[in-house]
Amino acid sequence: MKRIYFKYIAMVALGLPSLSACEKEFLEVDPRGTVLESNYYSNPEEAYAGLIAAYDPLGWQAGGTYHNVGAINSASDDAYAGGGGSSDMNTWQVWNNYTLDPAVGPQAEFWNRNFTGVSRANTILEKVQAGIPGLDDATRARYIAEAKFLRAYYYFDLVRLFRNVPLFTASISTQDIYNATQAAPEEVYAQIEKDLAEAIPDLPTTVSAASEGGRVTQGTGKALLGKVHLFQKEWGAAAAQLADVNGTPGGTSQYGYQLLSNFGDIFSPGNKFHSESILEIVHTSVANAGWGNWPGFEGNVGVTMFGPRGYAGPTYVAGWGFNPLTLDLVNALQGDPRYKFTVANIDSLEKAGLATYEKGYQNTGYFVEKYAPKQEWRSTGGGEPLLNWPNDYIEIRLADTYLMEAEALVQSGGDLERAAALLNAVRARVGLAPVAATLENIYKERRLELATEGHRWYDLVRTGRAATVLAPYGFVAGTHEVLPIPQAELNNTQLQQNPEYR
Repeated sequence: MKRIYFKYIAMVALGLPSLSACEKEFLEVDPRGTVLESNYYSNPEEAYAGLIAAYDPLGWQAGGTYHNVGAINSASDDAYAGGGGSSDMNTWQVWNNYTLDPAVGPQAEFWNRNFTGVSRANTILEKVQAGIPGLDDATRARYIAEAKFLRAYYYFDLVRLFRNVPLFTASISTQDIYNATQAAPEEVYAQIEKDLAEAIPDLPTTVSAASEGGRVTQGTGKALLGKVHLFQKEWGAAAAQLADVNGTPGGTSQYGYQLLSNFGDIFSPGNKFHSESILEIVHTSVANAGWGNWPGFEGNVGVTMFGPRGYAGPTYVAGWGFNPLTLDLVNALQGDPRYKFTVANIDSLEKAGLATYEKGYQNTGYFVEKYAPKQEWRSTGGGEPLLNWPNDYIEIRLADTYLMEAEALVQSGGDLERAAALLNAVRARVGLAPVAATLENIYKERRLELATEGHRWYDLVRTGRAATVLAPYGFVAGTHEVLPIPQAELNNTQLQQNPEYR
């Protein structure tokens, strides 16, 4: 695919591999790039490479935390951390049992990934806005819009996870980095909204999946802006933005979005960039990476993590046993048509004499099905198959935006008939009867529809239910709604630790 191809060009041309989690990514501001300031971004090809470099952190996975849904699944009541033992992927384990502290936890890699993205977005914005010879006006406007979307995306991740973060809207010099201070969350949210509002008009309404799959569109921008409003409880604004994305419930929206008729088709690597996908993070099996490429993989390593350890049998490939599903989630899905597409019941295969597997840490016998390592998608390209899964991560999809709009309408006292139509379109797709548009029903539907896709922890925190639902896992109200600022980022800087972790 063209998008992936130029992703490689960007990484080689700019020297932008994933960096070590121990480095201050946002403070370093891609120091390799400073060497190229005087002679790079001099033509359209280099501008495009810089733009794709700004996209690149979206797909970062490897290091100590892995930037996929696995870490945040571990923090929810959908899945445990699992793996080979209580210290395996310790960054997941301490979020799973809420024993994380400023020095130990997943925070460093979330911080690094997103501030690297911010830095790269700022760089390409400055270069394109200053003028690049040969870059036509329409392309220039699109690149600026994409960079503003990406900056908004990375900051949305940061403000949700950390609340108190420094706000950079321009490159920061090396001599000033240690004087950076944190902005008020309201200021960060205002910048996110500004970036998205400015980006949306210049984003394309659609893109070619074959040549540009993974690049953002107007629908992507509006979906993210609606979600940003939702997290701030700006219900009317959220509903309005999401209505533009959703169109008539059950129909085809102005951007071509439509619910797939078969729920299981949503997650197939053979069905990328389908009509339900709004923001899709691209992975590929063609890079043929080996262990020597660690941690810069283009494949979805998370797929291997989700597979049962030591597995031998049909359908699946052995993995590392992370994110065994909680019985609470499994029981909630019993009798639901989405069960078989959400739950990989490995115990039943073993009991039937069809398979064997190693009972890993926190094993329940149930594993993630949506991103399971399937034999049919195992890479045969010459690299290490465990590192080269082609499964994309769909971060925002239409059923998600339907349910977000339904929630916003109920919360604002808006059109309850439309809220019910949105909620029940999601249910009708899998053959379930309609229900009333209440918050309880919408929250339940979000859990069952989006299970193991990385939304549950955020939903529990933003709706105030985490203190109750996650208390059995160690969650402490007033502390664990945010992550600590990474300890390494506090050393010799002006940053202050979140009060919850002082």
